[in-house]
Amino acid sequence: MSDGAVNADALRHEVRSWLDEHWTPGRDRRDWLPLVVDAGYAVPTWPESWCGRGLDADTAAVIAEEFRRVGAPGSGQDVHNLWANTLLTYGTETLKRQLVRPLLLDQVPMCLLYSEPGAGSDLAGLQTRAERDGDEFVITGQKVWTSSAHTAQYGMLVARTNWDAPKHRGISFFFFPMRQPGVEVRPIKQITGESHFNEVFIDGARVSAANLLGQLDDGWRVLQTALAYERSVMGDVARGPRRTGGGDHSDLPQTGSATDVDLGALARAVGRNDDPLVRQRIAHVHTLRTVNRWNALRAKAQLEQGTSSPILSLGKLAMSQILHTGAGVQGEILGAEAMLAGEATRGPTTPTSSPSTPTSRRSAAAPTRSSATSSASACSACRASRRSTATSRSGRPIDRRSPADVRRPDASTSHRR
Repeated sequence: MSDGAVNADALRHEVRSWLDEHWTPGRDRRDWLPLVVDAGYAVPTWPESWCGRGLDADTAAVIAEEFRRVGAPGSGQDVHNLWANTLLTYGTETLKRQLVRPLLLDQVPMCLLYSEPGAGSDLAGLQTRAERDGDEFVITGQKVWTSSAHTAQYGMLVARTNWDAPKHRGISFFFFPMRQPGVEVRPIKQITGESHFNEVFIDGARVSAANLLGQLDDGWRVLQTALAYERSVMGDVARGPRRTGGGDHSDLPQTGSATDVDLGALARAVGRNDDPLVRQRIAHVHTLRTVNRWNALRAKAQLEQGTSSPILSLGKLAMSQILHTGAGVQGEILGAEAMLAGEATRGPTTPTSSPSTPTSRRSAAAPTRSSATSSASACSACRASRRSTATSRSGRPIDRRSPADVRRPDASTSHRR
C-alpha cells in the first residue's frame, strides 16, 4: 500500500471519529461551521496559514466524502466557495485577513456585479467606471440581473478604469461594499410575482483601493478565474428549487443537490424497477451525470494549473439537460403522484384490487414514502390495476410507449395525398 493510500486511510479514520464526536443532525449551522473551519476541514487544500491543511485534491476528497456520508455541511469550500477562493487568489493581505474567515463561516452576504444593460454576453463592453480619488475609487454605473443584491454586504464588481486601453485590458476587479450612500437596488418583478433578480444603480459610491483584486487594469484575468469557479460549481452541483426565507441550507447535502434524486431507489419504492423502459431511462440519466462528473474533475485539474477550460461551460450547459431529463424520469416513475406536494394523507391500509393483478404483493413490498413521493396504498393498487388492464374508452389497448420509442412508418410505404 502506498504512503498516499495510508495517509488517506488515516485521514478517513480521523475525520470519521471527529464527526462521530461533534456532529449531530440538525445542529445549528452557525455553531457548526466554526468547528469545521478550525479543524481545517472546510478548505483542506489551502495553506495552514489560511485555515487549510495543505493537502492534495485527491486526499482532501476523503474529507468531503465523510461529511457527505453523515449529511454534515461545511466541507469542500476550497472547491465550491466562489467568493473565498477568488479573494484568496487575488486579494490583498489586508482584505484577506478581514474577510476570508467570515466568508468561510457564511457570515458575509455576497452578490455578483457583472452584467449591465449593454454588456451581457460581451461583458468586456461594460460602461461602469471607476475613477481614482486618492486611496479610493469612485464608482458610477448600472448593473442588472443581480441575485441577492438587496441583502448583500459586498459585491464582486468589474468596472472600467482605463478608457484608452483595449476593452479587455482596461477593466479592474473590486470587492465593493454595497451598504453605502450612492447604491440603489431595485427588484425586477417576474411574471410569477417574485423578484429573484435586481437592478443596481451606483452613483458616486466609493471603494477602497485595498479592495482591488489583482492589478489595476488587469481585472479581466481575475474575472476569468472567478467565472471558472462559478462554472465549476454550476456544472458540478445541480441547482434545486429556489427557497424562500433565510439562508440556512443545512438540510441540503454539502455536495450534490436536492434534485439529485436516487432514481433507482425511487423506482424500487414504487414498484417500477422491473419496467425495462424505466430502467433504460434511469441508466441514461446515470450516464449523463457520470460523464459530467468526469468532465468537472478534468476542468478542476486544469484550473489548479492556472488555466481556464471550456469544459466548465459545457458542464454548466450539461447540468441543465441533466436536471430536465432527471425530472422527466421522476415524473414517469411516479405518474400522477408527481403532481403532489406537501405531506401525504394515508389512505386505507387494505386496498381493494383486482384478483388478476399482483397489487397486494407490490404494495406490501414497497417501503413507506414521505412528502410528494408517498401516496395512499389504494393509489398504488389503482395504478397497478390500470397498468395491467389499460384500455381506451373504445376498448382498444393503450400504447404505453413514449413517442420516441414508437417507430415511424418508412417514407417508401407512406401514402401521399
